[in-house]
Amino acid sequence: MKQDFTINATLRGDMGKGASRRLRHADKVPGIVYGASKQPTSITVEHNALLQLLTNESFYTKILNLDIDGNKEQVVLRDLQRHPFKPRVLHLDLQRISATEKIVMRIPLHFMGGDVAPGVKVAGGLISHLMSDVEVRCLPKYLPEFIDVDLSKLEINQTIHLSDLKLQAEVEIVALAHGEDKPVATAYIPRVVVDEAVAPVSAEVPVIGKEEKDGEGEGEGEAKGEAEGKGKAPAEKKGK
Repeated sequence: MKQDFTINATLRGDMGKGASRRLRHADKVPGIVYGASKQPTSITVEHNALLQLLTNESFYTKILNLDIDGNKEQVVLRDLQRHPFKPRVLHLDLQRISATEKIVMRIPLHFMGGDVAPGVKVAGGLISHLMSDVEVRCLPKYLPEFIDVDLSKLEINQTIHLSDLKLQAEVEIVALAHGEDKPVATAYIPRVVVDEAVAPVSAEVPVIGKEEKDGEGEGEGEAKGEAEGKGKAPAEKKGK
């Protein structure tokens, strides 16, 4: 089901760090709109409404409807500045689009069929996802929300490359245009790693039992007595 997103915004009058700080304290997000041969426009968006839109993956790749005080434009999300650890958006960058101009966007990859791939189900291997998104170039009307990657026929030691992805003819992968057919996913057999820190117990080392220890002690006592006897001078015999 196709989903449309609308960002409701107002024109921003006050500029500068102090004004931006006041807006954030009022739960608003400062932003800017640029592109399509028009002057950049500073806007303000309600923070909680924007945060709700950002929970949907498609929001990052779809053509968005921007309503600035009743004036409607079509835009794409170009950049977000977030707080380092709080769930807060600090700034928003939007780019206007033109129906006749190609745009470049990063589109997420959706991997499917990995559980039935021969390299996994038959050979017992694992699948490594080497990319999570792909940069494409096309007219706005051909922009995909995501790209499916079919792993269901992936054999062991086989790799899917960018050239294997199925896209509309109107959608161009930027890396391929530059002659870079990068790997997207591969099936492999994991290696067993032995922890060298745990050394195996040698079979040649004898286990000393209690009897051997006791016997060893007796031998030591006898040897000690002999040594002490040798060290003493013989007693003189007394005459009758």
